[in-house]
Amino acid sequence: MKPFLDKDFLLSTETAKHLYHDVAADLPIIDYHCHLDPKEIYEDRRFENITRVWLGGDHYKWRLMRSAGVEERYITGDTSDREKFQKWAETLGLAIGNPLYHWSHLELRRYFGYEGALSGDTAEEVWQLCNEKLKELSARKLIENSKVKAICTTDDPADTLEWHQKIAEDKSFGVKVLPSFRPDKALGIEKEDYLTYLERLGNIRSFAQLSEILKERLAFFVSLGCRVSDHGMESVPFAPSTESEVESIFRKRLAGVIPTADEQKKFKTALLLELGREYHRLGVVMQLHFGVIRDNSHRVFRALGPDAGIDSIGDQPSIKELAAFLGALDDTGELPKTILYSLNPNDNAALVTVIGAFQTGEAVGKLQHGSAWWFNDHKQGMIDQLTTLAADGYLAGFVGMLTDSRSFLSYARHEYFRRILCELIGSWVENGEYPDDERALRTIVEGICYRNAETYFSLA
Repeated sequence: MKPFLDKDFLLSTETAKHLYHDVAADLPIIDYHCHLDPKEIYEDRRFENITRVWLGGDHYKWRLMRSAGVEERYITGDTSDREKFQKWAETLGLAIGNPLYHWSHLELRRYFGYEGALSGDTAEEVWQLCNEKLKELSARKLIENSKVKAICTTDDPADTLEWHQKIAEDKSFGVKVLPSFRPDKALGIEKEDYLTYLERLGNIRSFAQLSEILKERLAFFVSLGCRVSDHGMESVPFAPSTESEVESIFRKRLAGVIPTADEQKKFKTALLLELGREYHRLGVVMQLHFGVIRDNSHRVFRALGPDAGIDSIGDQPSIKELAAFLGALDDTGELPKTILYSLNPNDNAALVTVIGAFQTGEAVGKLQHGSAWWFNDHKQGMIDQLTTLAADGYLAGFVGMLTDSRSFLSYARHEYFRRILCELIGSWVENGEYPDDERALRTIVEGICYRNAETYFSLA
């Protein structure tokens, strides 16, 4: 029996152990999509205790605690941090098979030196150890200790980016912290607060004005190092329309009327195409996250708002419209580098074949099937994404893992991914499915873990 989480965790062959320990383990990290707060990075936030750094805002953990029958007051309520940590420890202690069990224990080992297993019985020991270690740690130290080279945060077009500017001016911190362009609110024409949001952007009286202001904001983002955009949606829309149609739809919304579902799709298609062309012109990577149903529990949403652990995998058919959207940009030579993520794992093979239809010599893997996302970033989800990409695409060109997290401890997820990757590749080699070619294997592993992202996002 292997010991729990030893140095060869998830590694079963000699080739896998070699590839991880000698090639992958110490490579830098490029976190090209996360939700860290740049203000906290600039101010080098310190955390009062482990609950603040571990449970605050982490809807993955909230969801698991609810599933374990924990009362909400111990999750997002007004009980003490120590009580919340106790309930989390009791929940995690029995969370066999859940990736949070692995992630959490990797974090305890790498950042706090704890070699045991967290449970209700060990909660006090871990609480005391972590809180003592946190006296020596801060947001920047956690980032630097994780060998992070670049971070791409998630930022609204209306954001001032003042904290990014301050970080860039601070020569004492060598990690690049770059803004990412996330215009979801500008696309959310169906939202009740849409007109209020438009006021944040400017005095917008037409679709043409909206488009131009977003392009101006994107140029500002790029001037501060932005390399990537991001869009979160239930499905990728494609409903062509004329300029006059879109203007009419937009004026309707300015008058306080919510457009019909078909009109919403036409508006979103038109704006996404405008943005896609601008991304191509400015060399900005376009990320599309879809296949999700958000805010399922109206009760929880009313109490806590979005990102509260009440989302789920969606099953809306979107592959045909996605292909048509990409095709419209490709027809005019304006398809940017694009990364596609579906929360529905049933879309894996379809996405890999869609991206294969639009690849060009502009870049290795110009279109990417993104890393296993959200409910899929567990061991089997990562294996499924990697094997599908290898079978129907080009695994060697993959840009690899990201954290998609609000926690400064989440870089342990890169270790988790790298171990799974090396185990998979090692099994192919030892099964005679790929030669034991040190140079080629090193190139593949280094590329997926770090170098491909460095090149793809122009971060060298």
